[in-house]
This record gives sequence, C-alpha cells and structure tokens, in this order.
Amino acid sequence: MENDISYDIRGAAFKVHTELGPGLLESVYETALTYELKQKGYDVKTQLGVPMVYADIKMDVGFRLDILVNDLVIIEVKSVETLTDVHHKQLLTYLKLSNKKLGLLINFNSGSLKDSIVRIANNL
Repeated sequence: MENDISYDIRGAAFKVHTELGPGLLESVYETALTYELKQKGYDVKTQLGVPMVYADIKMDVGFRLDILVNDLVIIEVKSVETLTDVHHKQLLTYLKLSNKKLGLLINFNSGSLKDSIVRIANNL
C-alpha cells in the first residue's frame, strides 16, 4: 500500500517541479503537491501536529509534518541548497513518533528532482 502511494507521490512531485521549477518557498511546493495528490483521490493532511510521548505523557512540542497521505506516508517538503543529515533525521523522527512506516523527503530546490527524493523507511 505505502509503495503504491509513494509511486504516485513521486509522479506528482515531478509534475510540480516541472511546472514550477526550483527556487520557490517550501510552502508553494507543499500547496501544489497537496493539490496534485488530492486530484489523484488521496486523503491529504498538511501541517499536522505530531506529539511526543515521554514518561507516558503526551507532549505537544511543536513538531509539524508537512504532508500526510492516506494516513500512511509522510512527505517532508524542502527547498534548500542541499539536503543534510538533519533533514533525514527529522523525517525518521516523525515516522517514529507517528508510528508510520514510510516517508519521502523531497528537495524541490534542485535542477533535477530525480536525485532529490529520498525514501526513508521505519520498519517497513
């Protein structure tokens, strides 16, 4: 299920990148990608709060994932010069905290999107 969704997400991301190109704000890409995924019939939530549980207490510490598709796949949208280790760790943390298995880290600020989509799995 997650892999099928991931395939459609990648297709939608390529469409958005082709239309808009690099260099815009993350919020622009997030909005366009959300639109494309909804057009494909997916349930899409944006800027969803992710609580942390510590000592059996649920704490809202301000974690917000960019996009959640069908309550299964997390998308973190970036528009940065280069993806760094902290971006990968951020998505993995969101996967663990939300108990999701698959996430995609997409950096729209690149000439070629094919090398700027990172698939991160959490016990998939």
